[in-house]
Amino acid sequence: MSDFKIFKKMRLKTKKIKLISIVILFIFSSCNNETTPYNTDEDTGSKPLTNELINFDHFNHLYKEITLNNTNVGIIHIYSEYPNYTYAIEPSEGFTCVDDVSRAIIMLSNYVEVFGNNEIASEKIKNLTEFILQMQNQNGYFNNFLWNDFSINTTYQTSVAEMNWWSFRALWALETAYPHLIKDTEMTDRIRLAIEKLVANIKRDLDTNNTNTEYINTIELPTWLPKKSAADQSAILILGFLKNYIRTGNNDVKTMINRLAMGIMLMQKGTAEKYPFGAFLSHENLWHAWGNSQAYALLKAGQEFNNPDYIDRAYLEIENLYPKLLKNGFAEAFWIQKLGANYIETDKNTYPQIAYGIRPMLWAASEAYQHSNDKNHLEIAHELAQWISGENDANRAIYSPNTGICFDGITGPNEVNKNSGAESTLETLLMLIEIERLK
Repeated sequence: MSDFKIFKKMRLKTKKIKLISIVILFIFSSCNNETTPYNTDEDTGSKPLTNELINFDHFNHLYKEITLNNTNVGIIHIYSEYPNYTYAIEPSEGFTCVDDVSRAIIMLSNYVEVFGNNEIASEKIKNLTEFILQMQNQNGYFNNFLWNDFSINTTYQTSVAEMNWWSFRALWALETAYPHLIKDTEMTDRIRLAIEKLVANIKRDLDTNNTNTEYINTIELPTWLPKKSAADQSAILILGFLKNYIRTGNNDVKTMINRLAMGIMLMQKGTAEKYPFGAFLSHENLWHAWGNSQAYALLKAGQEFNNPDYIDRAYLEIENLYPKLLKNGFAEAFWIQKLGANYIETDKNTYPQIAYGIRPMLWAASEAYQHSNDKNHLEIAHELAQWISGENDANRAIYSPNTGICFDGITGPNEVNKNSGAESTLETLLMLIEIERLK
């Protein structure tokens, strides 16, 4: 019997899960019997990142260094397909992107915070940051995807240089990388210039002075967030803006953070007792698990600005929605409308369930615990962490500590997508590093 199955039986007998047990589980489990079908040194073209607690083999497989515009840059292959985990190219997009390279920078930065300075991690942060800088369009925003001939995809809808996910994530990544590269004055000068252009664009194009609301499908919504009511994108933007404000003290950025936070709070629906139990809607009348970082962003902003309202609103979702999902089953998405004084669910997608849907909740619960020292928050974080080790609808581990492979998601009861692309790999590593932070 595998360690994962033993751990699951133990969990059924006791409600209290010790975090150290989770870590031991990741180190010694052999539930997934895949063998790594590649040589990481040959595939990456660089020194691989290693750690005795977390397996970086698959990350090293996805990471590669290329020459872009006569400059050495680091990239992350987006797609890696079962059974041999060979790379794949999405025909409309490309083979690497700003979104996933930004994720990698944030993951490596968190790794250094938790485990200490590491020359290999620092070198990868520098190379990946160079890629982000090369992807900034002349208009100040960022294109997202790179074609396999190393030309930039400037036309496809998920790659246009505009005020969208990838530009916000680029801001977060560049601000995250900045302190790690402080000794490289040439690069930090370029990072500052890139950020200044981007922030100026966002300030110009985001109508945060607007206070109007509108109703869609009976739901009252703000109109001053990205795409009017995209609270999910707003959370990513807050995380980038916060780091910018801490570095620069720019009061205009602080004002924008507060306006974004006000919009996110308007997107929160229900109460502790009433559906949807304090959920922050993602956009219009839709809640989706992936990228739902609103609670985490409000916690970070609330602590930075000493605003207890932001923190209390985050706690409302963490303490009420998350336990409901843990008890009744995760969802990929649901849609709501208002009926009288209450909200009702009008539609729901149960699958796919992915690491990117669990990690934001784990981060929020972890941040809540670090702020409150409330063991209820820690318990929620523990329970969420079990998703990758087998407490899920597939009844199997999503992450293999033998290979570092993380499956791309659960597609149905007892069904998994065995591909292992960048998003799933990086989001899982972000969870594992956060688990270490909580030890």
